[in-house]
Amino acid sequence: MTLGLGADSGGGRDGLPGGGAGELPQGWARAKLGELGEWYGGGTPSKKRPEFWTDGTIPWLSPKDMGPDVLVATQDLIHECALDESPVKLVPAKSVAIVVRSGILERKVPITYVPFEVTLNQDMKAVAPHVGIDGRWLAWAIRVQEQYVLENCRKQGTTVASLEVPWLMDTEILVPPFAEQHRIVAEIEQQISHIEAGEVAADQATQTILELDAAVLESSLNRTARSSRALRTLISQPLTNGKSVPTLDGGFPVLRLNSVHGRTVDTSIKKGGDWGSIDPRSYLISEGDFLVIRGNGTLALVGRGALVPTLSESVAYPDTLIRVRVNKELTTPAYLDLVWNSRKVRQQIESQARTTAGIYKINQAILGDIEIPYTSPSDQELIVEEVRRVQSAYAPLADEVKRIRSASAELRAALLNAAFTGALVPQDPTDEPASVLLDRIRAERATAKKAPRKRAPRKPRSAPPGQEELPQ
Repeated sequence: MTLGLGADSGGGRDGLPGGGAGELPQGWARAKLGELGEWYGGGTPSKKRPEFWTDGTIPWLSPKDMGPDVLVATQDLIHECALDESPVKLVPAKSVAIVVRSGILERKVPITYVPFEVTLNQDMKAVAPHVGIDGRWLAWAIRVQEQYVLENCRKQGTTVASLEVPWLMDTEILVPPFAEQHRIVAEIEQQISHIEAGEVAADQATQTILELDAAVLESSLNRTARSSRALRTLISQPLTNGKSVPTLDGGFPVLRLNSVHGRTVDTSIKKGGDWGSIDPRSYLISEGDFLVIRGNGTLALVGRGALVPTLSESVAYPDTLIRVRVNKELTTPAYLDLVWNSRKVRQQIESQARTTAGIYKINQAILGDIEIPYTSPSDQELIVEEVRRVQSAYAPLADEVKRIRSASAELRAALLNAAFTGALVPQDPTDEPASVLLDRIRAERATAKKAPRKRAPRKPRSAPPGQEELPQ
């Protein structure tokens, strides 16, 4: 899980009571994230060595596995021989894994607690907490700093969003006593379970609304649009990918991938781009263009599209999107937007999408061959009008569900803000102060640096925890 926290909800420095130069809760202390555990990187065993990937028992964690608060399993397993003959390292159980290189870092930082031993993809880092730091607490502590990390730890000038790991490790964390860490985790998990129950109900309502949308559309199309045409026969210009460029503050604006959501492209979700010698005018979008997502880790999201609204300024689009510019004498942008979400179109997209490293992808050739339910432009306008009229009857319900979902995010933010400012659970004056704990950790680290490191003997390995059930 990741949390979209606002500046006033605990994602900053001075915004945290006890953060910045403020007074800390009783028994708390400040530390750098890098001090709280041993850090591990990752790698990919060679695909040219089939023995690395055959009969594997060791979980190999990559960004596509991220999502739950607590990792249950990984999609990929590697053989034990890969530990000796490839870049991967075994990360201890009860660690915290973080994605440090992925397009998803444009908007959130995936974090998960890993209760079993694991190896990592090269786009991941993990921290194995020192004695006295609860791994579950540490995962939540990093999540509450998500907005700070996004704003202050991202690399500049890279095509794929990445975190500067030294900057990440330098992030300040407010550390409570060890016993209080346990109390905080217990209370967070109890309250989150209540929030999640409400979210499940809201998501079920959302799914019902989507199914109703689909039924209304299918009914209208079945009566009127009884033929179909390939998308490539309905466009005025060839389908084109955009251009992904490094980030540059003040550079010519380019959309981010998450600007495509809902039915309309959100042109406010953009960044300044470093175009160098490339002319961004070759990648401009216009009102009425339809932008399609080329790839996604979720099959149901690949190929989703949205209309470009009226633009207040020029903006380009990235390589992660394909631009569709229709021939308005044959079809209207509003009709394409409507039918794009029909079962007929979605079935074609999902059946033809190809998967690479856990990412489902489509291309211009696949897109051009998609058969679009077709009728005359005048009938298209009638279909759009009819569907929109029916949808307006239950639009208040849809708006209320969205409001509830938004409120749940605010509740999560408020919960974490309270947890990491000392307001969620009471302080106990008998707890060992965190300053004593941190001094002990620092002393042990200093001693460990002086001693030569020895490789621990390899233990016999059974089926990996998490692939069957979590350890107690």
